[in-house]
Amino acid sequence: MFTETLTRRVLRSPLVDLLTGPHGVDRYTELVTPTWTDAEARAQVVAVARPTARAVTLTLRPNRAFAGFRAGQHVNLAVEIDGRRRVRPYSPASAQHTRHVELTVGRHDGGLVSNHLYEHARPGMTVGLGDASGDFVLPDERPHRILFVSGGSGITPVMSMLRTLRAERFGGEVAFVHYARSADEACYRAELDTMAGVRVLRGYTRSTVGSDLDGRFGPAHLAAAMPDLDDDTAVYVCGPTDLVDAVKAHCPQARSESFVPPRLASAASGGAVRFTESGATITDDGRPLLEQAEAAGLTPESGCRMGICHSCTRRKTHGVVKNLITGAVSGPDAEDVQICVSAPVGDVDIAL
Repeated sequence: MFTETLTRRVLRSPLVDLLTGPHGVDRYTELVTPTWTDAEARAQVVAVARPTARAVTLTLRPNRAFAGFRAGQHVNLAVEIDGRRRVRPYSPASAQHTRHVELTVGRHDGGLVSNHLYEHARPGMTVGLGDASGDFVLPDERPHRILFVSGGSGITPVMSMLRTLRAERFGGEVAFVHYARSADEACYRAELDTMAGVRVLRGYTRSTVGSDLDGRFGPAHLAAAMPDLDDDTAVYVCGPTDLVDAVKAHCPQARSESFVPPRLASAASGGAVRFTESGATITDDGRPLLEQAEAAGLTPESGCRMGICHSCTRRKTHGVVKNLITGAVSGPDAEDVQICVSAPVGDVDIAL
């Protein structure tokens, strides 16, 4: 440990920085070990599992630049595919404050990154890690009763919370309702079967074999998982938008997160949208700038399409845009905007 610390101090010294300029010492140390960088968070894949036909689990060993996460948050995972850096947000399933980060990625039809990882992920490969973000987290003062509901890949932040609570020896009441298409596609079944102190109920939407619940979500499912459910019970739901909305209709206090891009649109301003690097000009129809660019035949980089991963960020050089998630309106000066959630307000120039 002393040797490693001394080595890093030497490599961070002004003299070494001067000698390795203009690229900096990280550009040289990464030639020896790709994750040995202090300025950029990266991780080495140390284990790969494919627990179902539609999911791959990666165990990552981050470098010292990664600041960690709170259970329930998501991180941006960057992988190189055909020479291009692709970024997608994923929620770790591991407990917070653990050395390794576990990501379980659901394979989606047409999903570029999810399919690439399922088919090509291997121990030893290096990936990029962005800072953790998101407020779908447990409060510092843990509630006495907690009900989790998830659907599909929404299980990953819930698993992180459950594992964190168990690591803390949480003594309150915990219940968990999870929906999957079938038992074969339900991740973490074996672990949940042996998770003492957690009432687990499963609902399968395309097969009744092994299902604990009848049909799709309904208030009876909540009552079965957490009898005497009241406003003091902390409810967390993560999954498709329809599931999130249905749970919140019965539990308005529920904290929620959805991985499905929202349907975003605003009133068409009729302004001229100029994509300055390509020379294309269109008339604003109210949709997000990303969708309008694609309709014009452009292929800008994008990832989550919901304002999380920032991979679609482009420079607005003129005009005003509105963030369709927050409602915030930009100023007229040049600035970077996320085109997946921004719509023009009048004439706009985008460096694309």
